[in-house]
Amino acid sequence: MKTCLICDDHAMMREALAGAVAIGWPDAQVIEADDYPSAWAAAAAAPDLIISDLIMPGSGPVEGIRRLGEAAPGAPILVVTGNDEDELLLALLKLGVAGFAPKTSKSAVIEAAIRLVLAGGRYLPPRLADIATREAVQSSGPTASAPIMAAPLARLTERQLDVLRLIATGGSNKEIARDLDLSPATIKAHTAAAIAALGAANRTEAVVRAQSMGLI
Repeated sequence: MKTCLICDDHAMMREALAGAVAIGWPDAQVIEADDYPSAWAAAAAAPDLIISDLIMPGSGPVEGIRRLGEAAPGAPILVVTGNDEDELLLALLKLGVAGFAPKTSKSAVIEAAIRLVLAGGRYLPPRLADIATREAVQSSGPTASAPIMAAPLARLTERQLDVLRLIATGGSNKEIARDLDLSPATIKAHTAAAIAALGAANRTEAVVRAQSMGLI
């Protein structure tokens, strides 16, 4: 059976996250931890997904998440947090976390993030993607046009680009799912992430923006 480790020191938050998992991944068994030491111990059992808060007893956030990753190297980590400090989130991004979602997010957003991460994607709020892109561009010594083109390229995964290309041909979620051998729910999650990454209002606008940037 697939397993999901939920780490948060607030019981109500663990319950809410377990509810989102039940909707987005109904076959998964949920394991809970309320501090970093118990989370590390549970992660040693190699869960298929880890959803974790940042501020918990037993460790600082960067060290805590780093040790979670070391305990379960094959498990994607989705961070659900109330902390939005740029420096902290960038440090965690460099550790290879699979995504971030604010604790204020609606359950549908958390569900979409879970689906996207399980499909091999990365769920990043547009603001964080912008910050990460700017830092990468500054580090590499960009040309004058680099900041404009680098942001969407950094935000969109290859799978999201595949989905946008098929949307551009008029494909429905069911048709795209069949073409890519994925579930319609996964296509919906990829589409939502692409729309957010491009700052678009809907599928059509996302395709138009991606085309205007030469991405598809």
